[in-house]
Amino acid sequence: MTSLMHEEARTACIAVTNQLREAEEAIQSLAESLRRQPPHLAVTVARGSSDHAATYFAYLAMPRLGVPVLSLPMSLMTLRQASLNVRGQLALGFSQSGKSPDLVDSMAALRAQGARTVALVNVAESPLTAACEQVIPLSAGAERSVAATKSFIATLSAGARLVAHWQNDTALLAAGQQLPEDLQRAWALDWTPAIEVLQNAQRYMVVGRGLGFGIALEAALKFKETSVLQGEAFSGAEIRHGPMALIESGYPLLVFAPRGPEQAGLLTLAHDMRQRGATVLLAAPANVPGHDLVLAEAGHPDLDPLLAIQTFYKMAAALAEARGLNPDEPRHLQKETCTR
Repeated sequence: MTSLMHEEARTACIAVTNQLREAEEAIQSLAESLRRQPPHLAVTVARGSSDHAATYFAYLAMPRLGVPVLSLPMSLMTLRQASLNVRGQLALGFSQSGKSPDLVDSMAALRAQGARTVALVNVAESPLTAACEQVIPLSAGAERSVAATKSFIATLSAGARLVAHWQNDTALLAAGQQLPEDLQRAWALDWTPAIEVLQNAQRYMVVGRGLGFGIALEAALKFKETSVLQGEAFSGAEIRHGPMALIESGYPLLVFAPRGPEQAGLLTLAHDMRQRGATVLLAAPANVPGHDLVLAEAGHPDLDPLLAIQTFYKMAAALAEARGLNPDEPRHLQKETCTR
């Protein structure tokens, strides 16, 4: 069986190609306005996979731009009716459908309070678009699988393009142009060893840090959605606190260790967890000793997480089937989630 999840994840390269053609002008225009009038603060508004993409954006933007980025709890706006001092600041709403009332209402409230509101949304003609001043179309195309894949990668790409244009980083911009080809290379990688470890698992942890933390969060969510596999994502630093107590013989850990300053600590963590008896799946570039799963390398290290999640999605779809499940029909879930 070939699932919709598998097929849509496979076409993430096409989604990014379309985005480079269809959204580049809007991204450049927004970046130019942000250079002319730089905000002192940016808030992101999102849930689920979109919030994980916002986490990647925050880790990318803060060290490069010096602008604090925080994830805004929507209930502050929708239930508490908070009045925030956001005049002239940047508010980014991340969404696939752009329909959830709490997201739309939060962005409308932020706009009314003077924030510069931008929708990063896959469905361009949506309530979220109408609520915001500007829109960046994700251009991923219709996504039928309940589990978001290509739209998530397109959101990561759009966030990276915005930061690259805002900063005028020619290296990151050039790497983004070759991203479709890089995603195809990542899709071709074989993560079958992960299926062998996780097929009969009852629990797990996913570990990441820095730019890879949002990817770890996304991977943990997909395990729940498509394989009914209970577990959590943790920062490579946080796991050494309370979560360490869960580690026992055979406990499975998926550790994302792409290039970057966080990699050394993650490799040390993987070694320490093996010493404690855990079954570690270390995902790292091919030149890293002790890796179990290969991570593809993009034209710029800051884009490596996009390739990591692309390879993961292929494995996750196959894992669900190996566990006797249909990844396109997760229990109790539907494509569009409306919360208030």
